[in-house]
Amino acid sequence: MRAMIYGAGALGTVLGAYIAKAGVEIDLVNRNKAHVAALREKGAHITGTVDFVQPVHALLPEEMTGKYDVILLMTKQSDNARVVTMLEGYLAEDGVICTCQNGLPEPAIAEIVGAQCTLGCAIAWGATFHGEGVSELTSDPSALTFSLGAIAQPVNHLEDVKQLLECMGTVVVEDNFMGARWSKLLINSAFSGLSTVTGGTFGEVSVQKPSRKVAQRIIKECIDVARAAKITIEPVQGHKIDKLFDYHGALKKVVSFALIPVAMKKHAGLVASMLQDLRAGKKCEIDYINGSVCAFGKKYGVPTPFNDRTVGIIHGIEDGKYTSSFENIKLYDDLFRK
Repeated sequence: MRAMIYGAGALGTVLGAYIAKAGVEIDLVNRNKAHVAALREKGAHITGTVDFVQPVHALLPEEMTGKYDVILLMTKQSDNARVVTMLEGYLAEDGVICTCQNGLPEPAIAEIVGAQCTLGCAIAWGATFHGEGVSELTSDPSALTFSLGAIAQPVNHLEDVKQLLECMGTVVVEDNFMGARWSKLLINSAFSGLSTVTGGTFGEVSVQKPSRKVAQRIIKECIDVARAAKITIEPVQGHKIDKLFDYHGALKKVVSFALIPVAMKKHAGLVASMLQDLRAGKKCEIDYINGSVCAFGKKYGVPTPFNDRTVGIIHGIEDGKYTSSFENIKLYDDLFRK
């Protein structure tokens, strides 16, 4: 079986190093020439909550040849139409593209390569790119989990992809995959969104009370939208996050608020990939994360003012109107008065 990670940046370098460490052949493809050169010369150096160096097989996109049975897609969604169309030419007839991207990318990918050639994976850990050949694992090693699933059956190479991911952590094959996607979307909307707004880590966002108040409201909007869309949110690492963080009365709201930093403890050092993109001078994926919640909210008649405001602030940061700072939390103040 031939397998590749396309877009081996922060997350992809970590995952590829673990797969290679398990003795499984996989190509790590990235368009960053300096990163690819460092991976070839020195191997992948994984730092953070672990520390090891692993030889890997790294390629530039123009060096890809032949057909692949499994392609793990780890680029940004904003370029999916072009990237997936290009990757279709490298996909075996019975191959599969497994998107490990944030948001809800599977339906659009399936339109290009077909539903039986499309898998999705929600990753419950984080990483930060630290330069050529170096990536930091920012989650606790006990929290390395994957939710794997499809939007239609049958689907190609499900077991092969599961075995690849098990080289790094625990894989749950979800019958209700869209529910698993919404679990990750809920977390990303609150903590990736606010990490980008504030410039802080997930832990800092969850501990500081003003940002935690905003996170709580973002989470509540996600739960309300999913309920309206008749999507059952799946547990994350054994915890029913919709039950923990949903509230209707004052007491449950207090409990929900108190649980947020506890829930983020194993991911306290994580910095949003969107924030990393902005710091590198790139546009980020906010329209595919909080923006997806806003779009579903409009479709199902559920107001999403805190998600809407997060999208607006981050576009403002992209445009130079704001800078990522905890001062931006004041930009939500008027929403609490409505």
